[in-house]
Amino acid sequence: MKPHATPLSRDAGDDPVAARADAQGAAGPMAAQPPVPASAPAQENAMGRSHPHESARAQVAGLAHYIDDLPELKGTLYAAPILSPVAHGRLNAVRTDAALSLPGVRGVVLAADVPGDKLLAAFAHDEPVFAIDTVQHVGQVVGLVVAESVMQARRAARLVTLDITPLPAVLTVQDALAQASYVLPPVFVRRGDAPAALARAPHRLQGAFEVGGQEHFYLEGQIAYAVPLEQRQWSIHSSTQHPGEVQHWVAHALGLDNHAVRVECRRMGGGFGGKETQAGHLAVWAAVAAHKLGRPVKLRLDREDDFMVTGKRHPFAYEYDVGYGDDGRITGLKLQMAANCGFSADLSGPVADRAVFHADNAYFLEDVEIASYRCKTNTQSHTAFRGFGGPQGVIVIEAILGDIARALGRDALDVRLANLYGTTDRNVTHYQMPVEDNILHDLLPELEQTAQYRQRQAAISAWNADSPVLKRGLALTPVKFGISFTATLFNQAGALVHVYTDGSVQVNHGGTEMGQGLHTKVAQIVADELGVPMARVLVTASDTAKVPNASATAASSGTDLNGRAAQFAARHVRDNLAAFVCGLDGCGAGSIRFAGGRVISPTQERDWDEVVKAAYANRIQLWSDGFYRTPKIHYDKATLTGRPFYYFAYGAACTEVAIDTLTGESRVLAVDILHDVGRSINPAIDIGQIEGGFVQGMGWLTTEQLVWNDKGVLSTHAPSTYKIPATGDVPARFKVDLWHEANREDNVGGSKAVGEPPFMLAISVYEALRNAVAAARGGDAPVQLQAPATAENVLRALGRLG
Repeated sequence: MKPHATPLSRDAGDDPVAARADAQGAAGPMAAQPPVPASAPAQENAMGRSHPHESARAQVAGLAHYIDDLPELKGTLYAAPILSPVAHGRLNAVRTDAALSLPGVRGVVLAADVPGDKLLAAFAHDEPVFAIDTVQHVGQVVGLVVAESVMQARRAARLVTLDITPLPAVLTVQDALAQASYVLPPVFVRRGDAPAALARAPHRLQGAFEVGGQEHFYLEGQIAYAVPLEQRQWSIHSSTQHPGEVQHWVAHALGLDNHAVRVECRRMGGGFGGKETQAGHLAVWAAVAAHKLGRPVKLRLDREDDFMVTGKRHPFAYEYDVGYGDDGRITGLKLQMAANCGFSADLSGPVADRAVFHADNAYFLEDVEIASYRCKTNTQSHTAFRGFGGPQGVIVIEAILGDIARALGRDALDVRLANLYGTTDRNVTHYQMPVEDNILHDLLPELEQTAQYRQRQAAISAWNADSPVLKRGLALTPVKFGISFTATLFNQAGALVHVYTDGSVQVNHGGTEMGQGLHTKVAQIVADELGVPMARVLVTASDTAKVPNASATAASSGTDLNGRAAQFAARHVRDNLAAFVCGLDGCGAGSIRFAGGRVISPTQERDWDEVVKAAYANRIQLWSDGFYRTPKIHYDKATLTGRPFYYFAYGAACTEVAIDTLTGESRVLAVDILHDVGRSINPAIDIGQIEGGFVQGMGWLTTEQLVWNDKGVLSTHAPSTYKIPATGDVPARFKVDLWHEANREDNVGGSKAVGEPPFMLAISVYEALRNAVAAARGGDAPVQLQAPATAENVLRALGRLG
């Protein structure tokens, strides 16, 4: 199957609305051409085609600017953080004399120097700007040293001594549960009667396992540049997924109204969720320092400090009790999910909620009881990461189904198929949302066939029988991922479209570019709406002074929200021009077409540029705003019920692995993916997101191990000890196909979100590894493989390491 590229089908109701300008009698000079024959070839749309990323050439040439590349104003100072060496303690004193005596050092910034609220403007209001009376994790920022150069600041920061009286630290989820140490209250979701269902189940299994966190490891580290302007106004350059929140946080810390702070971000060198909230810390710290010293301040964390300061993907611990029938269909489930949230709430509430929402993955759970604990530990405050709790929900149900299949001696794919949501019944989630767009009954059998799943399973069984040391495993797992912010208020977006008198088009929207191709897709959408070549459209830097109150670029909704808002803004301009032209040609506005850089009426064909010039001469508005709010969604936070998602994105992956039973080493040998992106706006970008998401998920589950020692120190705090996948880890066979169906909901261009769902395809790697372990070990007992499946954890699962 090849990536499809269906031409844009306009949404129902696309006929132009009432024009914003009166074109009656307008008669500017325009070159007109004879009517276009009905058989004239249609212009090829920008959407549905694999246009290069809008910054690709600049990035390859080293000409794409990131914040550290921007010209610095005269007088710019540089900050470095003062970090706590203790996991939990009473902060008695900060001794700065040695640091201040170094050449070039201009000052030290502490909690007392924050002019506004000394707590960050996070929703839980539980995290200080700088440590005040206590420190709560190794790496917590106590203050900054500010100097004339980066290295002067970093050297001086190491000379600051902290007088800390140690206090007992909570370092594990198990300790947090024992002490009822939570950043937020536990949440419970129930449907039916799980205890009764378990009691009458023909078969029953219990189990427990853990999955680790994950470092974001963005190529561009956390950075902010704060510039004080006149009259208590501020310019902030921030590598952030959420400029609006950075604006609010900085204003809050400085004691200002939001309108006094302008935040810009042209692009990030990766984000993955790590710059959704935690970029705000850097901006606030730099702004407070700039406020104290009256000069611009840049703060860029080095890689090691970035590891020690910032939060990770939430580690989870699970306990489950499941009942099931002879066919493997689940009849009852009790599930405990405990999230290690770190020392403050950050985004742990919605992350843990989404884990609850995705604990079903693609499967109907009739009698179910889920307990979700949001544990407070003395580690970095964990935060958003691609999937936002979804992966931690999906993996537990996939592990349960794998154990059920093993206990019954059935193929795991058959057990998964038996548990799928139905199309007419068994189709309501445990949070009361109907599953109306389920394509897995068609998608899974197609991948089963194209990947030759059954034949390969038989071949692997035969191969394992003759291979005493190396063992192979194969798994095919699906994904059903909900698309929308679970916090309903964030499902809104705005955009501006400006058409200049030369016919060129500029777009600004509330989303941010972090390499995922959002600006490219938005440019494609606007180009098609106006009927101009994509080269005429330029998307500019995200800027709170242009589009206010924008939501974070997160939840895989960047294109859904901002692309639709930009489409609506372009449509308003198009309607103005259509009304103007129909006034000239005496026709209805609905009969005007825009395509191929031409404006076509039933009687005349005109060049786009000429129409724009004439419209300007006749005082027709050539710019507009657009606003979009996601329809249909609603959600009760108290009961975790409703319709939190506009639609689901689906996919499946078939993965083959091999393990060395003597060393515990493993390798991914082959991957076949069939993924649902709706009608793809840009197939090349979408396939890139699928490949990248899969490999990142593979890293989470195989090599990326975060280790805190018994003092609360993150031991894996550099590339030397923390291992992300490299090019050599990409499987030799890596086949990605796109599902052929458009989104059944009215989404922009018929597309679906693609940022996060592919990440969970990598759970097939984990299940394949467990199957390889089972082949080596024999028997039908559950395989307890802790994730990530490092060599040590594989050996433990094999029973060869204590």
